[in-house]
Amino acid sequence: MQVKILADSACDLPKSFYEENNVTLLPLKVLINGEEYEDVKSIDPKAVYDSIRNGSVPKTSQVSPLLFEEVFTKMAENNEYGIYIAFSSELSGTYSTAVMILDQVKEKYPNFNLTIVDTKCASLGQGLIVMEAAKLAAQNAAKDEILRDVQFRANHMEHLFTVEDLDYLAKGGRVSKASAFLGGLLNIKPILNVEDGKLVPIEKIRGKKKVLRRLIELAYERGENLSNQIIGISHADNEVTALEVKAMLEEEFQPKEVYISSIGSAIGAHTGAGTISIFFLNKIPS
Repeated sequence: MQVKILADSACDLPKSFYEENNVTLLPLKVLINGEEYEDVKSIDPKAVYDSIRNGSVPKTSQVSPLLFEEVFTKMAENNEYGIYIAFSSELSGTYSTAVMILDQVKEKYPNFNLTIVDTKCASLGQGLIVMEAAKLAAQNAAKDEILRDVQFRANHMEHLFTVEDLDYLAKGGRVSKASAFLGGLLNIKPILNVEDGKLVPIEKIRGKKKVLRRLIELAYERGENLSNQIIGISHADNEVTALEVKAMLEEEFQPKEVYISSIGSAIGAHTGAGTISIFFLNKIPS
């Protein structure tokens, strides 16, 4: 039996990916103007960005405990086994809720074989890990082999991103208030990364062109053998810039592939529109 791969919607992969690769989707929730939606399933990210532009402040919540219980119980009843590749525990309660529900399900099904991995990653940083795990599962790789790959990539995934306005991240408590002073100040753009699962501002650059060039420089400084990698780009309603960054990455590194995805509703509710992120490994699996 093939190893089952589960992923929450914070990995910012499109709906078609889950359907085509037999990956179980666990959607986070987005609340806009009193209406609750399931990320990926029942809301398009553009609706979130439009609502933010119109003055709404969307809220998000973790994957429903009830959904975890349904999915885990069904797997246990069918004697399926698998790996759930989860959103950073530093940015959401989703991981800890999943662990709690798994413990409950195992009281009834003690032999249920599911491993939950706290990737300490987000967006397409998490998504690239899911993509590779799904590929290995489709090749009938053993669970231990997939798990080793997932943990290696999670430990070595770099996230570099710039946002139009840090205020959104500050409002959601995703980045410290002290660092939100950068937002909107004289065309100054912050560059952030993810350290041990948390968002950390690392530099501030004046002007869009310079910030994009700096992202490429940082990729060069931090990445290993980028020509032999799939590099991810995720964007918040900003495809034109994403394609610009793709061309820069291809010119600089000639990677195996540059994979572009839209930042989903759950992450986008905190970043606001305009965000550009790049993801790559600082060490290549041997």
